[in-house]
Amino acid sequence: MNKISQLFDDVAKLWSTSSGQYLAGAWSTVKLAFVATAVGCIIGLFCGILQTIPINKNDHPVKKALLYVLRAVVRVYVEVFRGTPMILQAVFVFFALPYFTNSAVVLDPVPAAYLVVSINTGAYMAETVRGGIFSIDNGQTEGAKAIGMTHFQTMTSVILPQTIRNIIPQIGNNLIINIKDTSVMFIISYTELFATHKGIVGSNYKYFPSAVIVMAMYLVMTVVCSILLRFWERKMDGPENFDVKTTDSLAHTSGMTTYVKPKRKVKR
Repeated sequence: MNKISQLFDDVAKLWSTSSGQYLAGAWSTVKLAFVATAVGCIIGLFCGILQTIPINKNDHPVKKALLYVLRAVVRVYVEVFRGTPMILQAVFVFFALPYFTNSAVVLDPVPAAYLVVSINTGAYMAETVRGGIFSIDNGQTEGAKAIGMTHFQTMTSVILPQTIRNIIPQIGNNLIINIKDTSVMFIISYTELFATHKGIVGSNYKYFPSAVIVMAMYLVMTVVCSILLRFWERKMDGPENFDVKTTDSLAHTSGMTTYVKPKRKVKR
C-alpha cells in the first residue's frame, strides 16, 4: 500500500509540474493522427477505386496498359508499406535525402512525420476500400448500368456511399492505431506524447510515474475517439423508428379518413 500511495504522490507531483508539456504532446499526437488518417483515407480511396476499375476486352490498348501499370504500382506500394514497420519507414524517409545527396540537409521532423503516417495509413486503407467495394452486391452495379449510368456515376452514386458506411469501423481502427503508433515518430525527433514523456523522464528520472500518466492519456484519447466514431455510425444509420403513412388520392377526394400505420421498429 505504501508503494501505491507513493505512486499516486509521484504522479500528482509530476502532473502538477509538467501537465502543460504532457498536454502539448497529446495535442501533437491527436493532430498527427487525425490529419494522417484523413489523408490516408483519401489515398486509400483513390488506390482502392483504381484496383476495381474493370478492364474489358474492347478497351483501348493504351487504357489497358495504363491500368495494368498503375495497379502494379499500387500493389508494390501497398505491400511495401504494409510489410515494413512504421519506425523504419520514418527512418528511411527522414534520412533518405541526406544519404542520396551527400549533404547535411534533412527534412523537418513535422512534415516527415505527417508524410510517413499518411502514406502508411493509405496502404492499409487501399485494401480496406477495395474489399468494401467488392462487398457490395453485383446486382446493384448491373442495375445502375441497366438504367444507363456510367461506371463513374455508379461508383459515386451507388457503390461508394455504401462502401464508406461499411468501412467506418476500419477507419476508426486506423485512427486509434495511429494515435498509438505515432509514438514511434520520436525516432525522427517529432515531439508527440511519447517523446514528451522521454524528455520529462530525462530530467527527473521518474520513469514509471510518467509512464502511468502517458498510458492514461493514450487510453483517454482512444476511448473518446471510439465514442465519437460510434456516434458517427449511428448518425449514418439514420433513425431506428419511422412512421409509415399511406395516402390514397381517392380518400382525399371523397373525404375519407387516411389510414396511418402504427410506428414500428425496424430491425437492422
